[in-house]
Amino acid sequence: MNAPSCHPNIEWIPASGFQLRKAGVQFDAVRVDGDDGRRAADLLEYMTGGEPGPVVIEANGRRGVYFLLPPGSTAGRAWPPGAMPFNACHGTVSYVPVPALGGRTWPLAWRCPPTAADRFVHPYLLRSILAAVHRVTSTPESR
Repeated sequence: MNAPSCHPNIEWIPASGFQLRKAGVQFDAVRVDGDDGRRAADLLEYMTGGEPGPVVIEANGRRGVYFLLPPGSTAGRAWPPGAMPFNACHGTVSYVPVPALGGRTWPLAWRCPPTAADRFVHPYLLRSILAAVHRVTSTPESR
């Protein structure tokens, strides 16, 4: 008999490694690069009691942090500077890297793994946090 899995069975999560998923189908995403993305993830995790919804981090390159949101929730919204929405609006095609829940997935990892198929980062909370992080980390010349 197989032991029950502690990970949710979510169809868009690959069994191993990582894969690109088309944004706007199962989820939208917002990417914030570098330290600002990590600060936002820290604050989001704190404000939600450790369960902010799925967040993917990248270990190389831009060191992006991908916040996964409900499909259709990033389009038509003004996002703070440094936040890049990934969705399927206005004929655009965006892809988001998604790691497996275990095994070798470098350079990607789950900062906060998904807990259920319909549990995502809350768009309004994320926008508020990103705006606050931008205000705190921006220089007076850039305001």
